[in-house]
Amino acid sequence: MWQPHWIAPIRTVRVRLPLCGPIKCCCRVVSIFSLRKIVSSTREKALVKIIVAFNSKLQHEFVEKKFATLLHQCLNSIKKGSSSEIALASHTIGLLALTIGPGERAQEILEESFSPIIEALKSKSDTTKILALLECLAIITFIGGDNPEETEKSMQTMWQVVLPKLGSNVVTIKPSPAVITSAVSAWSFLLTTMDGWTLNQKIWLESISYLSSLLDKDDRLIRIAAGEALALIFEMGYLEKFSIATTGLSDSSNHNRIKARELAHIQGLRAKILNQVKSLSMEAGGKGSVKKDLNFQRNTFRDILEYLEDGYSPEISMKIGRASFSTITWSQLIQLNFLKHFLGSGFVKQMQENEVLHDIFGFSPKRKLFSGTEKHISGTEKRMYKSPNSVLNKSRTRFLNKQRMLCQDRNAGHFAAADMGNDDV
Repeated sequence: MWQPHWIAPIRTVRVRLPLCGPIKCCCRVVSIFSLRKIVSSTREKALVKIIVAFNSKLQHEFVEKKFATLLHQCLNSIKKGSSSEIALASHTIGLLALTIGPGERAQEILEESFSPIIEALKSKSDTTKILALLECLAIITFIGGDNPEETEKSMQTMWQVVLPKLGSNVVTIKPSPAVITSAVSAWSFLLTTMDGWTLNQKIWLESISYLSSLLDKDDRLIRIAAGEALALIFEMGYLEKFSIATTGLSDSSNHNRIKARELAHIQGLRAKILNQVKSLSMEAGGKGSVKKDLNFQRNTFRDILEYLEDGYSPEISMKIGRASFSTITWSQLIQLNFLKHFLGSGFVKQMQENEVLHDIFGFSPKRKLFSGTEKHISGTEKRMYKSPNSVLNKSRTRFLNKQRMLCQDRNAGHFAAADMGNDDV
């Protein structure tokens, strides 16, 4: 039985493609009508075969012909299926969205799937189901979210899974470490698409305080997910924006005192996070500690510390076949790690063939002509799909240049409001 697995971010990766011919599409062999069978195990087997087919080859032709049928049969599985069937159906819907790419059909997937996913998250169930639902919601929102309000709605849902007090959509149960890690990772993945914020300052600061509290948890994967989320928040300049909003003076002395307390709270929160990151970057191994996991944590938090102190994000290079690409921001790194984790064994094939991923990462795989020579796909081919975050990337590039200049001021205990005031994140 196929099931998702955690893939940790790595520094440099070289992937060698298998020297074999094209894999036959399983979707043409397996009838999609198997998803209508009464027996749950039969539907699960059909979903597994469909997922294997997606992982083996980009299924544009299949999706074009069977889009509506596949979507609604998967939604039916989410509504009525077992936990394992729900997990498989959720993953299939995510793969469907990645294959379709941004546009009206992706928006339809999000609109049709949101309510069933919310209902499925309400029920008490096993961890595998919850993880798959969270990942599915993140993917379909990333691809199909047409405005910030839709993305924000999904992000709030993820937060309610780990903090039910923030809303009543999800039953109040103590989440497992795996669920917390998944929810924070999915939330961060969607945050990379937000060009600014619409939530009020109070909710944002509560979220940042919660992420800070996760840095003190025993589970390393929770700490790493929270640390990367905080690095992204700093990269996007949210704390700086909040501090600027609290520095203006008014005619009311009481109002000024409130603003002074708010500013002190923001600066204190940043100082606390900086100290936590420093400690985790140097943490000594305890009893039962796995050296590999400990080293991975140290390296991650050293990267975060370097960014907070000097403004330099980790640069990660990855090679797919003979072509390569790099990530140079926390936003790109979080997107890469999340999509690698979601796609699992299908990541290499998807990176080779999926134009959506090409546009997200600026990746141009080399293609072989009939003569055996290689070529890069053209810019026109690579941009067949509209990137959901292209405008954001331009904005963030401008911000990062300014961010490095401001690090020294922030470390001295204040924020350069005058420099930041004219920049939009």
